[in-house]
Amino acid sequence: MSRTLNLGILAHVDAGKTSLTERLLHAAGIIDRVGSVDDGSTQTDSLALERQRGITIKSAVVSFRIGDVTVNLIDTPGHPDFIAEVERVLGVLDGAVLVISAVEGVQAQTRVLMRTLRRLRIPTLIFVNKIDRVGADTDRVLRAIAGKLTPAIVPMTAATGLGTRATRAVPCPGNPPGLAEVLAEHDDALLAAYLEGGVPGDRLRKELVAQTGRALVHPVYLGSAITGTGVDELSMGIATLLPATEGDPDAPVSGTVFKVERGPVGEKIAYVRMFAGTVRLRDSVRFGDGKRGKVTSVGVFDDGTAVPRKAVVAGQVGRLWGLRDIRIGDTIGRGRAAGEHHFAPPTLETVVVPIRAADKGALHAALVQLAEQDPLIDLRLDELRQEISVSLYGEVQKEVIQATLADEFGLAVSFRETTTICVERPAGTGAAFELIGKAPNPFLAQVGLRVDPAPAGSGVEFRLEVELGSMPYAFFKAVEETVHDVLGQGPHGWQVLDCVVTMTHSGYYPRQSHAHQKFDKSMSSTAGDFRNLTPLVLMAALRRAGTVVYEPMHRFRLEIPADTLGVVLPALARLRAVPSTPYPVGTAYLVDGDVPAGAVHELAQLLPSWTRGEGVLEYEFDHYRSVTGPVPSRPRTAATPGRRPSGRPAS
Repeated sequence: MSRTLNLGILAHVDAGKTSLTERLLHAAGIIDRVGSVDDGSTQTDSLALERQRGITIKSAVVSFRIGDVTVNLIDTPGHPDFIAEVERVLGVLDGAVLVISAVEGVQAQTRVLMRTLRRLRIPTLIFVNKIDRVGADTDRVLRAIAGKLTPAIVPMTAATGLGTRATRAVPCPGNPPGLAEVLAEHDDALLAAYLEGGVPGDRLRKELVAQTGRALVHPVYLGSAITGTGVDELSMGIATLLPATEGDPDAPVSGTVFKVERGPVGEKIAYVRMFAGTVRLRDSVRFGDGKRGKVTSVGVFDDGTAVPRKAVVAGQVGRLWGLRDIRIGDTIGRGRAAGEHHFAPPTLETVVVPIRAADKGALHAALVQLAEQDPLIDLRLDELRQEISVSLYGEVQKEVIQATLADEFGLAVSFRETTTICVERPAGTGAAFELIGKAPNPFLAQVGLRVDPAPAGSGVEFRLEVELGSMPYAFFKAVEETVHDVLGQGPHGWQVLDCVVTMTHSGYYPRQSHAHQKFDKSMSSTAGDFRNLTPLVLMAALRRAGTVVYEPMHRFRLEIPADTLGVVLPALARLRAVPSTPYPVGTAYLVDGDVPAGAVHELAQLLPSWTRGEGVLEYEFDHYRSVTGPVPSRPRTAATPGRRPSGRPAS
């Protein structure tokens, strides 16, 4: 029976992962010639901007076979601005190849990716690319991998003629060097056998397969995606060391949508990884939060691209048409255990401005469509100013959005200055209530709410201190939903996090009518009364509790030449960074600490001038810190809640 391996290729920018994809497809006979990132002829970089910039932005899927294994190869971005694409892919992978340049070596983004792969226990092979380039140094790179990524590596190939077009990757003779020692670190029985005089080669090979499949060790292959040397050995490693799956096509349907795109006539196409069961043409399937849809067309990846099929089965990656309300992250059929967000949400935002004022409506529609493909864009419509904001990981995303709007929608746009997305948290406890039939409450509803602070990272919880049966459930649901909506913009305009909102008062007027007359809405409570009253009460409670504004902070790590320390430390202080005590490593210094998210882009831009281009910066979101100095506020996107028609606040 054919097995399927869903494989991710991950790397830092310009390590050559898209070129490696081309080489693997060429070796498998899928394409006649290897494309070039430089001239934009690669198989997986399908967006115009990807070809133009030579970087991968959207995950692309291609398929090929190695023996009895069908490999669905998912090419992922290396630029940190597109980390959301990587996040979505991680949940559908059986294994991964992490590509590292033999010239540039381990980069900051390499460390972030490897840390995530190890935490998620995704079986991973390492491919050291570009061994034909001048400056290639595989010994240095192997030492860096062991020191900065993981010591549990097994070199599977060696290189001759390094740094020239004649370089060759050759398999290590016999068992790879250090194989027994690395494997024995994770197996006491193997360690005992090793100490007693040695372990047979076939046992070592079986143990290598087992430990690679459990993400305990990481085989390392050397090669060049341009010349092709070492790629055959990597292919064999993919087929024999990574755990391909068969799946159960007769089990209840279970799949995950990791990509959504639009077809030529605007129809939605969902990319789904099937974990169990079978989805057939014309099946009615359940997806997301209880939605249903009829599958009108099915494509399964085979021999390079998606081809029409009557069904997609467990283990495969397919494309489904007909599910109009499908979104990225939705489950198909029976959901799996919800996974954590492997990367932090974006911490920056900007206002998108149409060059032509008449394009405002078309711009909103286009951005809504883009948000379907990338939920972390997180549109924010300002009804008062008729402006649209989008969230960002970094400045390069502006170029992507701008080019996509121009190429796919014919819309020319510009951007306002990028700003930091802050959050609010309650400073204490606050409560408010409005009694039904008592002035100045203008609504036929009675609501009381108390806001209490909760531990950082706990989110928002809604509780009841009133009997659930004291009024119709729909009214409680209206209050709860409105609470979550209102907390999207606190007193300072930022989202309110980490609090418990408790309903302390409830009351309503039941359906009433005059004698022999129909239902009288003016005498009876509706869900609308509760939706209108809840913002008044909640904002009053928040004002009494008080809120503190927090800004996002990144944890940074700098490696700089020792003689630049005197320049770098004062410069970090000007960016409001808080470094720890520097410590020497050879001829360099390592400096880590915290820096505001809004200053990271400037730090990355200025570092080369501070360090003669030798400084290395690594960073990732870490926590929120209370703002010192003037408290930043964000303009509200609608009329301020908490003001009744008379202008008086809630009690």
